[in-house]
Amino acid sequence: MKSRGRVQMLRCALDGVEATVAHTTHAFARHSHDCFGIGVVIAGGQRSASGRGPVEARATDVITVNPGEVHDGSPLDERGRAWRMLYFAPSLVTATLAECAHSALREVELTRPVLNDPKLSMCLTRVFSVAVHAIDEDVTPDNLACEEALLGLFAHVGRHYATSAPPGPVPNVSVARARSRIDDDPASASTLAELAAEAGMSRFQLLRSFAHEVGLPPHAYRMQRRVALARHLIARGMPLVDAAVSAGFADQSHMTRAFVRLLGVTPASYAAAVR
Repeated sequence: MKSRGRVQMLRCALDGVEATVAHTTHAFARHSHDCFGIGVVIAGGQRSASGRGPVEARATDVITVNPGEVHDGSPLDERGRAWRMLYFAPSLVTATLAECAHSALREVELTRPVLNDPKLSMCLTRVFSVAVHAIDEDVTPDNLACEEALLGLFAHVGRHYATSAPPGPVPNVSVARARSRIDDDPASASTLAELAAEAGMSRFQLLRSFAHEVGLPPHAYRMQRRVALARHLIARGMPLVDAAVSAGFADQSHMTRAFVRLLGVTPASYAAAVR
């Protein structure tokens, strides 16, 4: 597989937090995360089509993403870009914001995909320095410092960049049925015709409506859910070859290509970071 730089997942001392560092020219396909993401661009620049509109981010900018927000990402030039990123479980974000006296926020939304805020960047760097780099260097983390850094970060985020998420559009019930079928069993080899029958639509109607509602066509959405399932199985200790088959991939190589396309990392790298 041709090298496009490096994306690395690191161990994090904080429960409910994943860490990624990267320096890459890789162009990420449209995808979404189940978590909130907050990161800092270290070098170069990135262009992305986020759920909040097209944006560009350059060195020292902070970048954010909300759970379920479909986005992509490509470098501004051939030099690529480098970043540090933390992904936070939604329950952790909600609970931490509540502790920081932002208790009115229930369904949280980060309001800006790109911003220049030296203090926020400093807060994020602090979390990395005490909760991520220490683990990567086999140094016992200071749990008190980790908790203080996390609260400092979300106290600032809550004051300036978080709001109650507005009610979403009323979901298309037919599309929701097809989506639920994929969510319930992403490893299944369901055809478009079978999904359309579940939704009570023609194949063309489902394809068009699903992409409009979800932000991804059914095949891309199922691939994303398969990667998510494989990640879960790998984190539980399942061997890579077994995780690939259990998640619906043809083989381990197929799973690896999907991981790299969506996450920029191989399953083996992910396993090393979470086990």
